[in-house]
Amino acid sequence: MHSAPPVTYPMGRSHFQGLALLALWVAGATALVLWWRIAQSVDWRLWVMLAGVLAFGLAAGRGWKNSPVGHLRWDGQDWCWESQGYRSGMPARHLTVALDLQRSLLLRLENHDHATLWLWASRSAMPERWLDLRCAVHSRRRPSASDGATMPADILAGVVVAADFSAEPPRRAAP
Repeated sequence: MHSAPPVTYPMGRSHFQGLALLALWVAGATALVLWWRIAQSVDWRLWVMLAGVLAFGLAAGRGWKNSPVGHLRWDGQDWCWESQGYRSGMPARHLTVALDLQRSLLLRLENHDHATLWLWASRSAMPERWLDLRCAVHSRRRPSASDGATMPADILAGVVVAADFSAEPPRRAAP
């Protein structure tokens, strides 16, 4: 089995994430307007929903604007996050694909202190390396000497060992 090639891929604000958050906010605002038009009187529940829709919109906009920007690097063995805050790179303990939409990926990167970073990868950021990134995020990580194991148990489970190697192979019957 071949391993995924080394790749460095730019990460930043995702247009898909921004549009999804905007669509959710518009749906909430539309529900609020419909409720206001249907309601016989304006009561406290309408004001609570208005505050909720406004708070969601502000939090979503701020979260999207402050999305992590940097480069995700795969060296064939380990993942590393490089950004303004981590110029030398932050080694990652584990990378998981949370959502795969073919042209966009939502990745969960966990460091050795168990801090989690959510990253959006978009094909439009670097189309010529997109398939390399997809191969890397979906490939199995090879164990290293620092992991303390020589071979994962799930790989060993598929290995069948013959007990008797001295037996001759069966002969074919003559036609």
